[in-house]
Amino acid sequence: MKKLPLKKTIAILAVSAVSLPLYGFVGSSSSVGSSDIDFGNLFSSLNGFSSATINPNPGGDGDAHRDGWKLQYQETFDTAPNLDAVPWVQDTYGDNRWNVDEFDDDGIYFKNIGGPWFDRALNSFKLLRKSVPIGEKGWLTVEMGTRDINPDGTKATPPTLEVENGAAKINVPWDGGLIFTATDPLPSQYRVEYELKTLDFGGKRPGGENNGWDYDGKTNGYVPGECKTNFPWTRRGDYSQGESEKVDGCAKPWGNVTAENGYYLLSIMDYAHPAPHNNIFIHSHRKVGMDIYSVNGGWAKAYKTCNPATKEIFSYLDSNGNGVNEIFFDGGAWRDKGFAYNQFVMHTECGIRDGSEKNATIVSAVELQPELMPNETYTFAIERTATGYVQEMTGNFKNVGHQTYRYERPFVSEVNGRPTAIWHYNQTPEEYDGSFNETLTFDEGTYGSFSKDMWPKGSAYPDNFVIGIPHLNYYEGSATVDNIRLYTPE
Repeated sequence: MKKLPLKKTIAILAVSAVSLPLYGFVGSSSSVGSSDIDFGNLFSSLNGFSSATINPNPGGDGDAHRDGWKLQYQETFDTAPNLDAVPWVQDTYGDNRWNVDEFDDDGIYFKNIGGPWFDRALNSFKLLRKSVPIGEKGWLTVEMGTRDINPDGTKATPPTLEVENGAAKINVPWDGGLIFTATDPLPSQYRVEYELKTLDFGGKRPGGENNGWDYDGKTNGYVPGECKTNFPWTRRGDYSQGESEKVDGCAKPWGNVTAENGYYLLSIMDYAHPAPHNNIFIHSHRKVGMDIYSVNGGWAKAYKTCNPATKEIFSYLDSNGNGVNEIFFDGGAWRDKGFAYNQFVMHTECGIRDGSEKNATIVSAVELQPELMPNETYTFAIERTATGYVQEMTGNFKNVGHQTYRYERPFVSEVNGRPTAIWHYNQTPEEYDGSFNETLTFDEGTYGSFSKDMWPKGSAYPDNFVIGIPHLNYYEGSATVDNIRLYTPE
């Protein structure tokens, strides 16, 4: 095991960019949370599997050993990778490394809703990407996305990665994305972990105005005064904007996104090469994951938070807006069939919830305390074993102090007495018999429809992880990560 050198390198890792206004601001636009995506009715009581371990030093000592696991790779960011050496390239869509399925950024799902008007909106900018392998043998990849608004190649401020004192700070604007992922799909059994040292993607802060939502000149982590919408990807509405002469990304059907912010602490996706995509895309591509969803909007009244000290659930409105949603995605039920949105199964110290109970729509397991960082550091890990997935988090959580919580769930189990499985858990066809397949028809649009077998026999779905912001049209802020590690069984 290598010794960690002094951490003192600093580098700004992004192509120089011209900061430009993207669209002329139009005063009113529809709320994403209330009119675009229904975030209600997520969770309820279920018969599942859960375990919590309270342990301030999980699995070993300072040399990154974990009981039962052998360290394969780690990225300590003691040397700043040169992301500037890799140019931005245009995603021309179609058959390339970023092409996945019908929910892609140029996917038939959106073409069926918006027809030629969606094509007009999509073609009003160039989507630029950057994929940079870093670390030993290039095992880790930084995937970035941004938008080129003008034909001369100048673009809005792209996401950046800044390495300082041996840690990597990402800065992501609302219209771009940046994630860390493995360069190759993960093995059949593994443990992925990392440390989170700072977090500023919204939520409340002690001493902030507007019940804590306004702090450091921002509201819910967004710098105010700019047009920030989910353009050009939305589930409904008139993409033609009344057959206007020119597309306006600040007007309906696109809605203001600033009432909702968040961060993907650690998720496992069901395809080989994760990268930032539109917000709709990710809802059908996660197997398991931990994230933060900071909502300063009226629909947040449907959400709840667990107090792990008392094992009582209280209103999200009384939380700090930085709750960890600890999710196993349900392969046996749908939250919204209209865009293949899986039901959630959420483990907490207050019980296990799914989406059938109206009064448990989202139940956060713990609350992070960003105001304590970087003096306090959080560690997040996901394990895949021979029988299921384990999610683990360690840190100084509100109400309980420094704790470790581990929750595990078999690949196949029961929810409320019905058989279910973790969505797309099978990495090989032999692991799955097709029993949870369902054919969905996507016909919300006026320009066509398509049907798809969502989990057929003979299918297979590789595992790969995401840390960061996988959206191209939601979430804004910064976070600092360190010591990204991949383990395999000893």
